[in-house]
Amino acid sequence: MTHPTIAQKAPYPVDVEEGKTYFWCACGMSATQPFCDGKHKGSGLAPIRYAAAKNQKVYFCGCKQSINKPLCDGTHGKI
Repeated sequence: MTHPTIAQKAPYPVDVEEGKTYFWCACGMSATQPFCDGKHKGSGLAPIRYAAAKNQKVYFCGCKQSINKPLCDGTHGKI
């Protein structure tokens, strides 16, 4: 698998906590979207680490096509 599965054509809004690390699912197969649950094994894709710099709402990419991975850049509107 070289191309990720589209999990959804919208971002995932998440309230992140300062100092906490998150692992964004890059393959689109995780049952715990937008986060990795290990289903990428053997896919050739790996999760992307996101370290929260402050408490805030961020929008994780759901279509897995963002240039600004792991965050949404609006690409879902073009697919």
